[in-house]
Amino acid sequence: MLAVGVLLAVPSALATDSKAQTSGIVSQLPGAEAFDAALASDLETAWRNRASGYEPRTRHLNTDGEPKYTNRLYLEPSPYLQQHAHNPTNWYPWGDEAFDTARRLNRPVLLSVGYSTCHWCHVMEEESFEDEEIARYINEHYVAIKVDREERPDVDAVYMTVVQMLTGQGGWPMTVWLTPTREAYSGATYVPARDGDRGARIGFLTMLQRLRAAYDQEPDQVTAAAAEITRQLTARLAPAPGETAGADATTIDEVSAFYDAQFDEQFGGLRGTQKFPSGMSLRLLLRQHRRTGDARALDMATQTLERMAAGGMYDQVGGGIHRYATDARWLVPHFEKMLYDNALLVTAYLEAYQVTQRDEFAAIARDILRYLERDMSAAEGGFYAATDADSLGSGGEREEGQYFTWTPDELAAVLDGPTLALVTLYYGVTTEGNFDGRTILHQTRPLADVAAELDIEAGEARRLLDAARDTLYRARADRPAPLRDDKILTSWNALAISAFAQASLALGDAGYAERATHAADFVLSRLKDGDRLFRSYAGGEARVPGYLEDYAFLIAALLDLYEATSEPRWMEEALALDGVLAARFEDPAGGFFRTSDEHQSILTREKPGYDAAQPSGNSVQLLNLVRLHEFTTDDTYRQRTERALRAFDVGLSQAPVAMAEMLLAVDFRLDTPKEIIIITPDSRATAEPFLAELRATFLPNRILSVVGEADRFDAHAALVPLVEGKFARDGVATAYVCENRLCELPTTDPAVFAQQIRSRR
Repeated sequence: MLAVGVLLAVPSALATDSKAQTSGIVSQLPGAEAFDAALASDLETAWRNRASGYEPRTRHLNTDGEPKYTNRLYLEPSPYLQQHAHNPTNWYPWGDEAFDTARRLNRPVLLSVGYSTCHWCHVMEEESFEDEEIARYINEHYVAIKVDREERPDVDAVYMTVVQMLTGQGGWPMTVWLTPTREAYSGATYVPARDGDRGARIGFLTMLQRLRAAYDQEPDQVTAAAAEITRQLTARLAPAPGETAGADATTIDEVSAFYDAQFDEQFGGLRGTQKFPSGMSLRLLLRQHRRTGDARALDMATQTLERMAAGGMYDQVGGGIHRYATDARWLVPHFEKMLYDNALLVTAYLEAYQVTQRDEFAAIARDILRYLERDMSAAEGGFYAATDADSLGSGGEREEGQYFTWTPDELAAVLDGPTLALVTLYYGVTTEGNFDGRTILHQTRPLADVAAELDIEAGEARRLLDAARDTLYRARADRPAPLRDDKILTSWNALAISAFAQASLALGDAGYAERATHAADFVLSRLKDGDRLFRSYAGGEARVPGYLEDYAFLIAALLDLYEATSEPRWMEEALALDGVLAARFEDPAGGFFRTSDEHQSILTREKPGYDAAQPSGNSVQLLNLVRLHEFTTDDTYRQRTERALRAFDVGLSQAPVAMAEMLLAVDFRLDTPKEIIIITPDSRATAEPFLAELRATFLPNRILSVVGEADRFDAHAALVPLVEGKFARDGVATAYVCENRLCELPTTDPAVFAQQIRSRR
């Protein structure tokens, strides 16, 4: 494969400096062809219609404050692409126009992939893409494409796999060198601008020069390298199916043993210098404990959840969790916050609460949900995607973590007396700080211990701390806030809908189900056209056809919402979306492609099985299939599950740790799921004594249908055949607990119901 370390002669520039355009904001980008009249007109129109208060994100400004440069990305609604709209780099969005231009000019393509809240993406923008010398070289020698990985996970997944194959690591910003036929011939992640910067031997400008020289002077080598990369890529992203669906309890035991061997006994999580909330499948460990009684599995899960919530990676003031910690202690995070991390962790904390009945786990789940409602909710109903790591500091420059950190003087300005002493000691605020002279708040030790040291009664300490958090939140809101990526992504919203729906069931709070309903209504009305989903909603527009994860995550969310609300329409929508997956995404040999048969293929059609920060679409859809089989009794779902597991048999046998979320479906299949039908004479509220018992029980492998005899009974029975023939005995709520369609004696006694759902046959 082509290396970047071979110094080759730099070719002469292929582009000419056409006559500069000086009308309005459309001026010549350094070294680039002049924009045609239609593009220039579109840019001028967009500029005239810009939002009030718009501030160009660039250091290249004219004396009147208007941007010196504007490129095609100004026409794109993605917040990330908008961040690069005034770079001197001649960016194109992903699409045929860019590759057609590359063929016309016989140039390689420079692909840059990132996302709006990525700290190192901002660094590379400042160092390289805003640098006029580097921009000129790119504009003269490449066709440059900028991609928002969150809107185009297909592009990101394909070329991230390339970068991992070439370098052994991945991350963002991601930079890949492509031929005009979209094949990659080299790749990297963040690269400093010039040789010697940040200790780098080879800087980005030198890489650009060498890889362009290789493209011109060694075309056969470039072609051969690109073809071999594509061959290996196809083998990785679309593996051949196995002979059997071989994953079983032994596979789950193997993953649990791996976690045991790699567990950080001091700080929780896996050992290492960085800690990600997705580093361990906490939900799988909780199921391992339930299935086998393995106390070690439970200890690893709960200790990790405890330490994560106590560290600086958790926002101790505003709630919610940052993307990952840069140290083993969960202390110093990268400060961006992602909707998906927070939604997934709500589910993990709720399940840990059900296993342990420890109130602190329920409290953390509520705290994260409060953050999502307060800081990440769009008025129309959806949830925003993320917030940035960086915010403006006192010097007017963007600084990482400035918004979230504190000094003793800042605390003293808004707190006093016992409250100030308590917050200072509990959250470890010191004069020297722990992050660039400031303090990342973290829980130094249990609150009861700190209260005892300060001679404050424990209950009073909790009251003071809660009040102080609200005070600090309001004070922090006066600071320049991190930028928020306000696009609304279907799959990430689906995770949030699941989190709120599950919380409604687990915590007995109907308000959470109402919030989930609001978001589901938004997704189904704004991000769905006919039977098709869109991926992203930004700038008042739904765009990009939906991917596997959009459908799979939303199906899961709708099933959760059906269980939480007793609304048949959610089950109907879930079944309809599964029909689209079956028709457009499913491989007859088993499993699901990331893209539908209507998407444009990028080198190969990926069938994702490995988990990343989010579970793979196939992992979630497999769990959907086993749930739908239980709900509908339709054997087709079981058959599709078997085919899908065969499709991933090789991966599950060779690298099960990388596919741990898929093992949730395996655990469901190994169990004898409970099929719970509760019939009420009128409203769902009369089922509450039974639901309270269900809340106190960790029962992950089950389905639930709560049906009012007087409220759309026939609609439920048509969707969930087990409902047929059930009734409320003696006019009171009656529970039916079944396994394999065979039911225990119906009961009106919650205590009997509790015994039935907790029995293991």
